[in-house]
Amino acid sequence: MIDPVRQRQLDELAEVELGHEILSNARNELYLGFRYLDVALSSLGFEADHAGRGVGTDGFLIYYQPEHLFSIYKRSRILVNRACLHMLFHCLFCHLSGRGKRDKKYWDLACDITIESILDGLYAKSVYRHQTPYRREIYGGLSKKRRVFTAEGIYQDLQDMNMTAQQYERMAAEFYVDNHDRWESDESPRSQMERQNKWQDIREKMQTEMESFGEKKEESSRNLLEQIRVENREKYDYKKFLRKFAVLREEAEVDPDSFDPVFYTYGLSLYRNMPLIEPLETKEVYRIEDFVIVIDTSMSVSGDLVRNFLQETYGVLGESESYFRKINIHIIQCDEEIRSDVTITSREEMEDYMEHFTLSGFGGTDFRPAFEYVNGLLNKGAFQKLRGLLYFTDGKGIYPLKMPPYDTAFVFMEDQYEDISVPGWAMKVILRSEDLEVT
Repeated sequence: MIDPVRQRQLDELAEVELGHEILSNARNELYLGFRYLDVALSSLGFEADHAGRGVGTDGFLIYYQPEHLFSIYKRSRILVNRACLHMLFHCLFCHLSGRGKRDKKYWDLACDITIESILDGLYAKSVYRHQTPYRREIYGGLSKKRRVFTAEGIYQDLQDMNMTAQQYERMAAEFYVDNHDRWESDESPRSQMERQNKWQDIREKMQTEMESFGEKKEESSRNLLEQIRVENREKYDYKKFLRKFAVLREEAEVDPDSFDPVFYTYGLSLYRNMPLIEPLETKEVYRIEDFVIVIDTSMSVSGDLVRNFLQETYGVLGESESYFRKINIHIIQCDEEIRSDVTITSREEMEDYMEHFTLSGFGGTDFRPAFEYVNGLLNKGAFQKLRGLLYFTDGKGIYPLKMPPYDTAFVFMEDQYEDISVPGWAMKVILRSEDLEVT
């Protein structure tokens, strides 16, 4: 008679072998359907977790509770394929380390909705399943505000819904696939950075392969490629970027960095009231002086976003290290023609403008009148040295052909812009919603 402990061990070993076989078959099937995922798919190993809950990943392994995996497989092998791809995309889009200070339950749901929307847009036989009416309703509501679904954007939308507990539970159940218990592990910062760099490298190679082998032409892969591009796009520190437009000037203030207090105090002690060296009365600082902000006031640009953009920009301009005592900032509103031009020359005027800010226009979009107008101001001597122009827009408009004699940056929101026609001489800054969160 076999020892019960030994029998249990044999049963568990058989379960592990069967679980690994199911997941290996799923991976092979995904290999055949999505050739651009070969490196990504091979980057996740398998490990049984009898005490665990469902399936989940830590970015290195897929952990599965055997009985749960078997129950999914009995329902449909497509569900196993989708679960593997679901966890893989969580890794690719950095969801495991992206929560930060966000609410966990809403972040988890936002990530699941983002990934499921991608899977529902893939019409490959190995992962395709019909969408429920409720799921289509959720996608339809979110797509009214967002052209591209991102976890960060959907997280904000979920919070704006003010859902009841019952509504949240229903939505969470609709999109639940894997547990996220291992996302917030006790691993070292070095290990977390290793995981992040690993998936960033895989994601960049994946984009190159999709673009090189024509995947961007296939409708079923277009949404995924757009998501990959958004994630691979360089992330900007908006405040750091804005400080690039500062100029070096002298200000009438003490410069402690060029002053040695030892010689100063020694002179006072030796000659009583006569120091050997005195501090400089001027200091060289980088600050913003001449500047232009153009706001696209066409109907496609949200007033709330414009206000948040101005508040964030004002927050940087209002810093003591960025402001000259006298400034010359033009805030221009323009759709297909100039609607207003307000000149800001002091901190008080900026605060008054923000307090009484209103949008005007709401017509079509043409970027050329704003540049012609600013060029006219230059010719009239309205600026001493214009360093740059920021144009906040969604990118849907007519661009000027000629490069202006000052730096220009078009500023977009990452999920509400089209930059196909942006001229090569202009800088592009893509902001996330959280970059404009007013605290």
